[in-house]
Amino acid sequence: MSTELFVSHRDLLTGVAYRILGSAADAEDVVQDAWLRWSEVDAGAIGNPRAYLVRVTTNLAIDRLRRVRAQREEYVGPWLPEPVSTEPDAAERAGLADGVELALLVVLETLSPLERAVFVLREAFGFSYAEIAGILGRGEPAVRQLARRARDHVQERRPRFDVDRRERRRVTERFADACAEGDLRGLMELLKADVTFVGDGGGRAKAPLRVMTGRDHVARFLMAIASENGVGRFLTSIGAGDLTSIGLEITDVNGGPALVATAEGRAVTVISLVVSDGKIETIYLIANPEKMSRITPGGTSRST
Repeated sequence: MSTELFVSHRDLLTGVAYRILGSAADAEDVVQDAWLRWSEVDAGAIGNPRAYLVRVTTNLAIDRLRRVRAQREEYVGPWLPEPVSTEPDAAERAGLADGVELALLVVLETLSPLERAVFVLREAFGFSYAEIAGILGRGEPAVRQLARRARDHVQERRPRFDVDRRERRRVTERFADACAEGDLRGLMELLKADVTFVGDGGGRAKAPLRVMTGRDHVARFLMAIASENGVGRFLTSIGAGDLTSIGLEITDVNGGPALVATAEGRAVTVISLVVSDGKIETIYLIANPEKMSRITPGGTSRST
């Protein structure tokens, strides 16, 4: 009975931990630690198992976030959240169907651990202020203040996505085609003047070590490599993959369409676009091989 109770809440706990940490690997470790705590208590004496498990998981995630943030300061190049597949079957299994956009997780990185936890519990899972106060062991007025501060911060910095997923996919397809065809003019038309390009290779794969800005700079960087090899080979080479067996597809990653390059059936690079007003506002490129294990190839294949 104790095991069944935990398993019934596991997806919820994974969703909470991932949104607080931005790392699926860290989230799994936290949920495992929560299981160890749970296995040591008398489940029959717990009046509200869901509340108890969320409290344990949240506080473990906060503690872990405080530790890993020091490590992220020494990370080679920009650090981006670990992408996860959100195709319907994968998303339903992990409780990650909504509210995990890469752009949102990037903004959450700028919150304090407590602010982030309050924002996640309130905005993503709908916990009341009183419930969050109990989870964090703080007074309700303090929780309301943390929530207000976090919400204002996120609203100020969160990119405004196109609400039409079909439009986001259309722009992603046009981006892939422009890179594949070496179409500089077509690519320039897709990019906003102040477009930002953020690459995460973690020192383990080729990726820009600094954030790039400006339409001309970003477009020419992409064209310089893509025009020589084709977009599939370009993306796979960034991910340090095997160029003898490559693929490129559009699949659902963190709640939206993304380009995924594969080598011998494994994901090696993910490109996620922030689109507003029909144009690309931000390009997130993730190629660190340690962050590819939660990406499941199987979307719509494209020529490379």
